[in-house]
Order: sequence, then structure tokens, then C-alpha cells
Amino acid sequence: MSVLETIRSPRDLDRLTQDQLTTLAAEIRAFLIENVSRTGGHLGPNLGVVELTIAIHRVFHSPHDAIVWDTGHQTYVHKLLTGRQDFSRLRKRGGLSGYPDRAESRHDIVESSHASSSLSWADGISRAFQVRGETDRHVVAVVGDGALTGGMTWEALNNISDDNNRRLVIVVNDNGRSYAPTIGGMARYLNEVRTRRTYRDMQKGSQRLFDRFGPPGRAVYRGTRGALHGFLARFVNYERMYSNLDIKYLGPVDGHDEVAVENALEQAKNYELPVLVHVITQKGRGYAPARADEADRFHAVGVIDPETGAPLAPASPARDWADAFGEDLVALAEDDRRIIGMTAAMLRPVGLEPLARRHPERVIDVGIAEQHAVTSAAGLAFGGLHPVFAVYATFLGRALDQVLMDVALHRAGVTFVLHRAGITGPDGASHHGMWDLAMLQIVPGMRLASPRDGATLAEELAEAVSVQDAPTVLRLPKGTVPADIPALERLEDGVDVLARGSESDVLVVAIGVMAAQGLEVARLLADEGIHVTVVDPRWAVPIAPSLIDLAAKHRLVVTIEDGVRVGGVGTRLRQDMRAAGVDTALNEVGLPDAFLPHAERGEILAESGLSAPAIAADIVGQLAGTKQPAAKPARTRVSD
Repeated sequence: MSVLETIRSPRDLDRLTQDQLTTLAAEIRAFLIENVSRTGGHLGPNLGVVELTIAIHRVFHSPHDAIVWDTGHQTYVHKLLTGRQDFSRLRKRGGLSGYPDRAESRHDIVESSHASSSLSWADGISRAFQVRGETDRHVVAVVGDGALTGGMTWEALNNISDDNNRRLVIVVNDNGRSYAPTIGGMARYLNEVRTRRTYRDMQKGSQRLFDRFGPPGRAVYRGTRGALHGFLARFVNYERMYSNLDIKYLGPVDGHDEVAVENALEQAKNYELPVLVHVITQKGRGYAPARADEADRFHAVGVIDPETGAPLAPASPARDWADAFGEDLVALAEDDRRIIGMTAAMLRPVGLEPLARRHPERVIDVGIAEQHAVTSAAGLAFGGLHPVFAVYATFLGRALDQVLMDVALHRAGVTFVLHRAGITGPDGASHHGMWDLAMLQIVPGMRLASPRDGATLAEELAEAVSVQDAPTVLRLPKGTVPADIPALERLEDGVDVLARGSESDVLVVAIGVMAAQGLEVARLLADEGIHVTVVDPRWAVPIAPSLIDLAAKHRLVVTIEDGVRVGGVGTRLRQDMRAAGVDTALNEVGLPDAFLPHAERGEILAESGLSAPAIAADIVGQLAGTKQPAAKPARTRVSD
């Protein structure tokens, strides 16, 4: 039996010798490479935190001591050490989540994988322990160095230092990368700490000195390494970053020396005040293909060959939405010098890398700082440029105030390109981009488009960057761009008619990639003798007048969107129909206002009632109960 197989809870680590701990670390890396290569997932980050996670669970007693991870994609080792070793369905329905999940384990506390929030959680938890008199409980926040680029981290540090009579340990997992290499002044400082010759020379010299005394000398070196680092820090001024925050600093510590990490954490634990432990790790540690990947160190992989790291899935001839957007943006930027690309630490995933290669001076990466990005974009627009901020849809919610008060209020020409809008699948509740359609409709002057295919993406992006007096949004789903769906007709206000039936039955308003679903619904209903007109509004917000006119001529209107029903496009259309005196029954088909679990996109859509057969069956049932109007549509309102 392997050492890993004997671990069912963190306390099983207490009985292991140092040699067994070394073996365990090797077994965990082998396990991760073998299992994640089969399912896909976040491989590189977890290979880098093996010894760190072991040390944390040996020094602190979860769940009595609260451990918060920022971000949650580095918790695979934590799962293994807390009794979750079946990775066969990782990130699939019924299997382990790729992030902390309270439903899985009492050792998981914070489920959201949005970066830079852990110190605020830790601040609140430690205050609660203090108020309740639970003075024997510690709080540990494990913060990736990329999270330090987020403003929330520094707001939390300010408050932690204001009331520091708490047992709070902040572990900075410094690997020089968030998704990609970490950027900004903080990154430059941490890089200086990692590479400064004064520290490295003194550290190596001391190690060589102890090595001369053989195994006893090396044992003494390991036992005193935490104190040694503190001594060396005096010569290289590592504490200057935190000296004014009244937070004790320990480090830097070699994050792959389990003994050194454990010693530093023991010191932090015994200090009984807020302590920051600076741990230097390597993303992708122990796996040559990951270490050779300069772009992101195998941050997230699909199914791969565990020996070579090469993808096993056949190359798809279809373009990814991010690739298509990147190509279209470069083409527009060649002719329009006002266009500036912006991202929040995700240059490659959002398709800005082609523009960065061609015009590096015209791409800005702000780090994990969405609020700053949006307000900075407003400033760029005031200065005569047109910023295009590409971000995951789930992350824009962090900057809603800035969208409202800095961009929209000032009528700034800023384009937001929301990637992974709608259901994203295996990354679960915190990554589904399902709130943007509802959330952004409250923004005055907002114009929001949802391309259905590559052709409409190119058209709508060009239209968006031409708007200089209001914010514009394009929402792009996860996955490959589908085949183009040609329109039968484009109405004067830009609405595309995709299929036309008798104007006495059903009008289907399909938003973005749900156009294919709408056309399949029309085909199924045609078999029932029901005639359907399918339209893609292209610009979903504001509501096009032609949609109101078409609604007045049909028995039933059905909107299909991969966002939440509450406050979605269907709700907006209903309100505009009422204002125009059109009482046609309307049914909004969309996602429930719930946090949806991880599963394949198709599985979630089907369970949410967004499959074509389910929509068609519902329409048949509704029409059977809807009165045929005489002179004008009935006033019956149909809702799901």
C-alpha cells in the first residue's frame, strides 16, 4: 500500500516520518499527473503546492483551524489529504469539483474561485473566533502571488493590521504566476526577492557550511532554516513591504522543502498575531512538460498524454471563440489606432495575445484587478482611445459599480467582451457566466450584443467599437465557434430573421448561440403543425422596435437565453411590450436563479429546460391552453 492510500484525514500525516513525507509528496505528484491527464483540470498549480499543503495540514488542525484558499484551483492536494482520492470524475457530474466545495467536505470553507477575496474571509473568520472567545483556533489564508494584484487583498491587509490581536497566518504562495506570469510593481518586487543574489549567495553558503558536517549537519540546517531565513532577511530588507502594516513577515521559504515550510508555519502559529509567511514555489514542479510550458506551466489542461503532456483529443478544425475574437480585434486595430486591448491577468484565455504580439504597446494587463481595469478604461476613453476590456463574464460582476458610475455615467466609449458567458460546464457555480444579461440591463445607455456565430461576431465587434458615447458589450460562450447561420432577412433595426412561419403562431426570440436551439425548436414544432418565426435580435439590449411589432402579430412569444430568467432579456421584452400596449403571451426560457453545479454544458442546459425538445413540448402545452385571439392577442400571460 502506498503512503497516499493510508491518508484518510489530515491527522494521518502526524505519524509519518520525514522519509515517508518525502515519499508522500512524490506519490501525490504522480497521482495528479496520472489522474488529471485523464480528466483535464488545473495541473500546474497543484504540482507546485504539494509540500506546502502537507506542511499546512501537519501544523494546523483543519477544520478546527480554518484554511482558506485563494484561489481554489490549487486545492487538489488539499482534497487528497482530506480523504477525497477518487479523481475518476473530477469536474464531471457526480465527481469532485475542481474547487473547494462545502458539500464535499467540512474542510472546505470558501467555494468561490474569484481571486483576492481570501484575506477578507480570513479577517472575518478570525474576528468571529476572537469575539466568540475561541482563542485556540487559527485561520490560515493561502494566497497565490497573483491575488496580491487585486485591491481587495490590500483593503483586507489594512483592516487586519488595524486590529492585529488575532491568530491569523497569511501564506503567500509565490510562484511568479497567476494564470500567466504575474505583472505589475508587486510582481517585480516579489521577483526581486526570489532572485536577489545577496540572499541566494548567503543561503547557499550557509547550506554548504552545514553540509560539511554530513547528515547531522544537514539535519541542523533543516531545523534552523526558518530562523536562518529571518536572519538573512535583515540584510536584504524583505520586510519593507509590510513594515508599515504591523504584520510579522517570515521568509522567503523554499516551498518545496517541507521541513523548512513546516518550521516557518510553526513559528507563525506560535506568534499568536497576524503573520505573513512568504513561500516560493514552482508551478508545475516535478513534471517536465509543465515546466517547459513557458506560457502558463500547464495551468489548466484537457486530456493529455501523461508521458509527454501532448493533448490526446484530436485537433478541432473549428475556431475557439477567443481565437475568433482575437483575429477580428487585430483586423480592426490595424485600421483604428484608437483601439486598446485590456485584460485582467488572462491575456491568452480572452484572445488578446495576437494583438499583444503585433502591437504590444496597445495591450494593457492590469493583473487581477477588474475594478481598476474598468475605471482605467473610462480614463482611456476620455483621453481619446477606445478600450476593449476582455474578461470572463463571471468576473465582470466584481466591477459593476465601475461600469455604472465610471463608464456609463460618463458616457464613455468602452467595449466589454465577456468570455465564457452562459454555462461554462466543469468549473462550476463560480465560473458560470450566467448573470451578465440580467446584471448589465440595469446600466443606463448599455448596448449589449450576443453573437450567434463567427460572422455576427465580426459584425458586432466592429459596430461596438464604433460607439463612442456609451458602453457596449459582446458576450461570447465557452467552446468552439459554430457554423454560420445565415439570415433570411435583416430588418431595418438590425434584427435577423432566421426562419419565418405563419404570423398566427409562435415568435421565438433566440439570444446569441441559442439561435441554433431556436431553429431546432421551429423544426420540431413544424412536425406538430405549428408555425414558428425565429429571430436573432443581434443587439439584445436595448429591445429593437421590430421585436415589439412582431410580438403583436403572434399568439405566443418565447425568448431563449443562456442567462438567468430573472431580469433577463425576456423580462425586458415583456416590459417593453407592456409599455407599447402589446399583450401577447410571453414565456421566458432561461436558467434558474440558482447556483448550478459543475457538469457538461449540455447536461446543465437540458436539466434547466433549455433543450430543444423540452422547449418545444412546453410550447405545445402552452398553445393548447392559450385562447385563439379574435381581433387581437389575448391578455393571458404565460410564464414558466
